[in-house]
Amino acid sequence: MEQFDEASDAQLVTLIGRYSEPALAEVYRRHGGPVYGLARKILNNTSEADDVTQEVFLRLWNNPDRFDPTRGSLRSFLLNDSHGRSVDLVRSLNARRAREVKDANRSTVADYDLQHQVWDMAVADEVKRALSALPVEEREAIELAYFHSHSYVKVAEILGQPEGTVKSRIRNGMRRMRLTLADAGIQGAN
Repeated sequence: MEQFDEASDAQLVTLIGRYSEPALAEVYRRHGGPVYGLARKILNNTSEADDVTQEVFLRLWNNPDRFDPTRGSLRSFLLNDSHGRSVDLVRSLNARRAREVKDANRSTVADYDLQHQVWDMAVADEVKRALSALPVEEREAIELAYFHSHSYVKVAEILGQPEGTVKSRIRNGMRRMRLTLADAGIQGAN
């Protein structure tokens, strides 16, 4: 087995160009940790960092002439490649997730068909009828609480009524509406 402890990085890359696996192993021994560490930091995933590290060294094996020792150190070259591969992977994963969310939303909207829309409109009409049939005091309290999202305290303040009275009116009005909706065949109204 050849000894590469004294060889420079440029010499090792030259040997890699001659398909020397021990030279590649020495480059990996020297620089694999930092290459992996950078990928791990960017990707926050050990498996993906392993893949990027393997790809960086495979690219060096397949194209050692990409490294130009006059432009910088081998470590900088490998770290730059690791960074680029990692960022590309993050972008790819984010794009895939965005497509999946978009597809899921599209299929959810597609599943909500005309039949559901018609049913929802019919239920909304029945709710309006049931609400309009209530005494004014109950209807006002329910509208403020449910359609304007006010708390019981705020409804009581707006109507100038005690909170207990407002709660009773809302409870009684909801009970009446539930019975009216049940009579109209709206399931879940009881």
